[in-house]
Amino acid sequence: MSKEKKKVILAALIVVVIGNAYIILHTNHLADPVQEVLKKIISCCMLNAAFIGFILMYDRIVTLPIELYQNRELIWKLSKNDFRAKYAGSYLGIFWAFVQPVVTVLVYWFVFSVGARTDVTGETTYPFVLWLIAGITPWFFFSDALGQGTSALLTYQYLVKKVVFKISILPIIKVISALFIHLFLTVVAGILMVLCGYYPTVYWLQLPYFTFCVFFLVLGMSYITCSIVVFFRDLGQIIGIALQVGVWITPIMWHIEALPRPLQVLFKLNPVYYVVDGYRMSFLDKMWFFEHFYSTAYFWIISTVTFLAGAIVFKRLKVHFADVL
Repeated sequence: MSKEKKKVILAALIVVVIGNAYIILHTNHLADPVQEVLKKIISCCMLNAAFIGFILMYDRIVTLPIELYQNRELIWKLSKNDFRAKYAGSYLGIFWAFVQPVVTVLVYWFVFSVGARTDVTGETTYPFVLWLIAGITPWFFFSDALGQGTSALLTYQYLVKKVVFKISILPIIKVISALFIHLFLTVVAGILMVLCGYYPTVYWLQLPYFTFCVFFLVLGMSYITCSIVVFFRDLGQIIGIALQVGVWITPIMWHIEALPRPLQVLFKLNPVYYVVDGYRMSFLDKMWFFEHFYSTAYFWIISTVTFLAGAIVFKRLKVHFADVL
């Protein structure tokens, strides 16, 4: 075993030990004792299982992060070129990147706040349009990045066939390209909050954290989907339908508290809900992410496992990409 491998495994072990200790020592006095113990057991088991899987498949997993780091300058350059290329030739250019999100928000706001006049925000006192914008901003990033990341190899198939090109950087190029639009929309969301009287607070400082959360999650998913779609082209259509359904089951347009408790737990298993709720906590609810300990632990375990699975699937299938494409 090399020295580098020993250091990485030791660092991962320290993280796991600290994580287990924190899970065990963390106590929510308001929660049901039986549920609290059950959550601790499940969290520790998931964390330890992820660590064991990391050790067993170390060589397959670390290859991807190393390649991404070594090619970071090329990734940044190609991401900017990809963003510009989408709107090259159109009169309004990148303006079109922001039309669809704005129109979507206006339609949902009119239907739910003006047309149907449905109380979808529960007991909250802030305007529905702000609640909607806070939740739909990260969803736009997730859906756009997953769609683009899934088609990354198909879009750049001429590069996939080049033996010397590191094709592992293609999915992250698409995700970063989608990130540019997301950052702009986040700024717009903040401006709208201010115009409506909701001024910046210290809780806004955690917005970069939640942005990284959705970035890491969708990147891992993209490595899985872009690898499979090469062999099963229908996956792109399936993901498109899943995203249409996902905007409703996350949920974005209605409050999860309207559901019975068992269904609330089921819906919260969707890791995207953690990010959507995080943006609303930052903009409106004035809460820190670490106040929701188990949700945070669950999200990072699921996201890490997803990324590791993506690295393994991509490494195993990439030798066949050039032949199929």
